[in-house]
Amino acid sequence: MELSIKSFRLISTLEAISFLVLLGIAMPLKYIWNMPQMVQIVGMAHGVLFVLYVGGAIYMFNKLKWSIKDLIIVIMCSVLPFGPFYVERKYL
Repeated sequence: MELSIKSFRLISTLEAISFLVLLGIAMPLKYIWNMPQMVQIVGMAHGVLFVLYVGGAIYMFNKLKWSIKDLIIVIMCSVLPFGPFYVERKYL
């Protein structure tokens, strides 16, 4: 199955949003109000999206002929809260 740039953008956006929800909503609910349920749900979704993002980045590396430096930057952006939004603007 071929991954399109549009599909990778969607995965990138969803990964970024899930990370922001995890950090900004789920984690405070768990550690401030002792409600860990949302971390389990959002954390699982974010984990799946993270794996899809990294796999998609490797696929895009080959498809778009990125340099190794570009690939490393794109993957490093996955661990920054707003990083995938930067990737969408700069690399896609």
